[in-house]
Amino acid sequence: MKRTEIKDALQSDNFEVEMKVMGWVRTKRSSKNVAFIALNDGSTIHNLQLVIDLEKIPEENLANVHTGSALSASGRLVPSAGSGQRVELAVEHLELLGEANPDEYPLQPKKHSLEFLREKAHLRFRTNTFSAITRVRHAMIFAIHKFFNDKGYFNIHTPIITASDAEGAGEMFQVTTLDLNNLPLNDDKTVDFKQDFFGRAANLTVSGQLEAELAALALSKVYTFGPTFRAENSNTSRHLAEFWMIEPEVAFFDINDDMDLAEEMLKYLISYALEHCADDLAFLAKRLEEEEKNKKAEEKSMELISKLRFVLEQPFERITYSQAIEILKNSNHNKKGKFSYPIEKWGADLQSEHERYLVEKHFKRPVILTDYPKEIKAFYMKQNDDGLTVRAMDVLFPGIGEIIGGSQREERYDKLLQRMNEMNIPQETMWWYLETRKFGTVPHAGFGLGFERLMLFVTGMGNIRDVIPFPRTPQNCEF
Repeated sequence: MKRTEIKDALQSDNFEVEMKVMGWVRTKRSSKNVAFIALNDGSTIHNLQLVIDLEKIPEENLANVHTGSALSASGRLVPSAGSGQRVELAVEHLELLGEANPDEYPLQPKKHSLEFLREKAHLRFRTNTFSAITRVRHAMIFAIHKFFNDKGYFNIHTPIITASDAEGAGEMFQVTTLDLNNLPLNDDKTVDFKQDFFGRAANLTVSGQLEAELAALALSKVYTFGPTFRAENSNTSRHLAEFWMIEPEVAFFDINDDMDLAEEMLKYLISYALEHCADDLAFLAKRLEEEEKNKKAEEKSMELISKLRFVLEQPFERITYSQAIEILKNSNHNKKGKFSYPIEKWGADLQSEHERYLVEKHFKRPVILTDYPKEIKAFYMKQNDDGLTVRAMDVLFPGIGEIIGGSQREERYDKLLQRMNEMNIPQETMWWYLETRKFGTVPHAGFGLGFERLMLFVTGMGNIRDVIPFPRTPQNCEF
């Protein structure tokens, strides 16, 4: 008999017809004549209740059935007599597929801390929290591809191994085949990378943007969705060493087009989550409420579903960096010393606390900041005529701060070359990028969305390590 997924079984009205389900035991309880097993196969947050008549299936047959065990059960789907479920399976045949010794299985039916579950990343998918996050993550991946595909964008696979540093930050993982115990050296004792696999120093990419620009200057509308890597020695709840980025690049776009695309995309993704992940989001909302019930009112997050609808229902506020600095500098929050990083003058690099203040306290809606000082932004951003600012834009969300960073790209050869020289970016390694500004250059723009930051927002989780299956952080590469 073909297996029926539990999601389909729970929605079925096909009563009294034999059905087979397979999954893992969440709980088991027995009375004198009947046993009840909550079975889950990952297709939904909800369990299917198996009802076992102990006169038909002796209780000794259930002796090795415990939380975590894998079962195959067949029987008749019937309307449920109990509360909490619409249907249940009256079991006629039960097969134990895989045991889970209760003395060893670590995920017994009780509350486990997120820290504990990170140490059990090979098993945490079996919990309600992480199965819900995984299903939402899949839905968001699909929605991103659908959004761009439906708008006529082409997906580009940009290289994971690269010789360029797109951000100019230098915090990159090096890739080499050299023997680290016997490195070939030049006369000046530096490593001779000519003997390495690529004949030069190579790294894991921090962004696919530069290569995506090359494609956009022929195909007009492209996007990347791939892994990126930062060797930043940070253990905060917002940092990963390996994460995923969505980066559209569009020819003939200016900064306003870029902002329009970012707002449209974010609203599309959140709307998709609300429509297609309702059960999982309801569970995650309840989980967040439970987690924060002992917090003071001013410390609590916005209720999850309300927060998602808040973004959908509000037009994003668009202001310049200079306007934001004036708002922050003159705020009571700043004057009373409530910012960890006080705002004193124009040119400050805004922190998450400042971004969240603008969104949550001042405007009470998502905010897009534009026209940042060029000194705190990357070399490739288009320079404004004032000589001080660039056409950058950051989208700020409640609870997160920056969720998207983008810009109109500098398409003028002389201006780009001048900025690269000012920032000591060698022309010889970026000749190919410069050449695109010599042959049919056009205005173009793009942005980067950190996928895990989007996941933090949509799921209401507080730590970025909990929205990626296997987090990579300093001193942690276990699974």
